[in-house]
Amino acid sequence: MTIDVHSHAWPFPEAFSEDFIRQASGARANATIDISVRYEDYAATVPPGTRSIVFGGKAKLAGMWVDDAYVAEYVGRHPETLIGFLSVDPTQAGWEDELRHGHEVLGLRGVKLLPMYAGFKVDDPSLEPLWQYCDEKGLPVLMHTGTTFIRQAPLECTFPRLIEPVALKYPGVKFILAHLGHPWEGECVVTIRKHPNVFADISALHYRPYQFYQSLMLVQEYGVWEKVLFGSDFPFTTVNATIDGLRKLNDMLEGTALPRLDVEQIEKLIHRDSLRLLGLE
Repeated sequence: MTIDVHSHAWPFPEAFSEDFIRQASGARANATIDISVRYEDYAATVPPGTRSIVFGGKAKLAGMWVDDAYVAEYVGRHPETLIGFLSVDPTQAGWEDELRHGHEVLGLRGVKLLPMYAGFKVDDPSLEPLWQYCDEKGLPVLMHTGTTFIRQAPLECTFPRLIEPVALKYPGVKFILAHLGHPWEGECVVTIRKHPNVFADISALHYRPYQFYQSLMLVQEYGVWEKVLFGSDFPFTTVNATIDGLRKLNDMLEGTALPRLDVEQIEKLIHRDSLRLLGLE
């Protein structure tokens, strides 16, 4: 079974500003991306038995706002395959109420944060109520780390290392650093190596294959394969495309002396039981 820990659900285009949509459509070089989400499109591009963590996202600064009720309804139509996460934007009033409502009323089982999109740092002391709640309720937290296509999103809010003081203070909370923190993969790798409760996902990386190869070689050389989780980033790409990209990484090394990625570890990554690791079984 494959567990996709990074998949989106949102009403399109209602959830976004025109500026966000314009920038998102050109997020990948030499390609125009359709970021509308339909479950049937997602289901057609996954292996049988795939289960997925799904979220929307809230970031006023970037022009993105998905109501948690939409995510809960989306997941509720396919509860056998989908697990829903809520989202909060801590720069906006009422976020603590939304946190409690998303979990206690809507039944969402984790938290998705967009620090750079919303313009906050995860090590800000004002977020203590968030971490305390997640610790008390056993909610894993997946957060965007790394770069973005949105111009107004500040890079200073996105570095993987910012989670360190929080991970130390709240060892019972499971954190996932999205996208291996690209292009700061090295910083991400040393962070997940240090902290037992911090993981990373590989979403949205396969379409830059040489960078992806280098990123996973860092994972391999630091010995942290078991801390890396499978994710797609649908609708920006798909589960099947991500699996195919992983399995083809060593192909481009033919005729070179470059070291190969461990194919057994790649298969373990594709089939990792991330729900067990995150306490979501």
